[in-house]
Amino acid sequence: MTIRFLLVLLFTSAITVKADSIVQRIDAAAESGESAVIEWRRQIHSNPELGNEEHETAALIAAHLRSLKFDKVETGIAGTGVVGTLLGGKPGPVVALRADMDALPVVEQTGLAFASTKKGTYQGKEVGIMHACGHDAHVAMLLGVADVLSSVRDELPGTVKFIFQPAEEGVSDAESWGGRLMVEEGVLKGPNPPEAIFALHVGPMPSGTVSYVKGAAMAGADMFEITVKGKQTHGSSPWTGIDPVVVAAETILALQLIPSRHVNITTNPTIITVGSVHGGNRGNIIPAAVEMQGTLRTFSMDDRKAIVERMHKTVDNLADMHGATAELSFFQNYPVTYNPPELLESLLPVIRKAAGADNVQEMAPLTGSEDFSFFSQEIPGVYLFLGTAPADPAKRFYNHSPQFDIDEAALKVGVKTLALMSYEYMLQNPR
Repeated sequence: MTIRFLLVLLFTSAITVKADSIVQRIDAAAESGESAVIEWRRQIHSNPELGNEEHETAALIAAHLRSLKFDKVETGIAGTGVVGTLLGGKPGPVVALRADMDALPVVEQTGLAFASTKKGTYQGKEVGIMHACGHDAHVAMLLGVADVLSSVRDELPGTVKFIFQPAEEGVSDAESWGGRLMVEEGVLKGPNPPEAIFALHVGPMPSGTVSYVKGAAMAGADMFEITVKGKQTHGSSPWTGIDPVVVAAETILALQLIPSRHVNITTNPTIITVGSVHGGNRGNIIPAAVEMQGTLRTFSMDDRKAIVERMHKTVDNLADMHGATAELSFFQNYPVTYNPPELLESLLPVIRKAAGADNVQEMAPLTGSEDFSFFSQEIPGVYLFLGTAPADPAKRFYNHSPQFDIDEAALKVGVKTLALMSYEYMLQNPR
């Protein structure tokens, strides 16, 4: 063994020992900060706010980041968003972490001591407001990560950008919001542009487990509208008019033939749903028009392009066949949420370290959509799923249920996962 080789071996071993020490400190900080994370979650849960109305949540976040002496804290991003920048003590890459802040127009039925009783206005109607999707837990965990990483900032070989995002669930009175608007406003640009972004979502999987998907993890989603125009007439004499109701009915059925007969569903699941149909106001009057709304969900942008073209042909040809006219328009597109397999694979060892090897598992893609995809379209991203199902099976409900609740013991696993992923990425991508 040469002297040079021995020196290199000793130097490499020293780096490994130091990295292991930082990992241990991160783990210990997450453990000691568990009670604070739970308290934040309960505080936010009892005071939920709808999309673009997260003023108190944003104020809580900004105040805490400033108390940690973050190098920069920006507020009012994309409405009510907060972005905090933590500069590490050593040069290295910039990593972004994202948590969504908004609640849903749902009347809570959990019976929790800290259950929401808050009311608000949504689409002109008074509604109950509840964190029925777990965004309260997302914010609390990311605040916990801020605590953990700020405690080792002098040893961090890079920078972490904490993105607290409003309006993930969408709003009805704006053309752009949430993740899309944050990207449009340049949150991924500027003097410290992140080169990778990570996030996770709680759900009713076994508590403390972390699930992942390589490649397309969640579907891209498009909202669409179809307006079929015919000729109004008496219901007793349909031949004197053009019936848009019949054309609409045929259109709904014909659209279902696209995913079932024109897409390879074994590799690229596709769903076309028509969820709203409105036309006419009396049973004996054939109306002049019928309006429909629906969603298209795909896991491939190439598939999406081909399906959109076929949907236009189907809608136009059916209407023309009956002497009617029809217009199909798409809006509110969400891209596919995609986890680059190589990046995800490189982070799996620390994910297993955070949750325990037996608690990390691969899962099938989800047909829901996420506006995290707007971030990960711009830079590589990894989106994980944290199991938070309560131990009692009778208390396990899916996200968006008025009875949705989480096992708070899983929150520290989420904190460790995001913190260790950030640190590991820095180590793997030195500057």
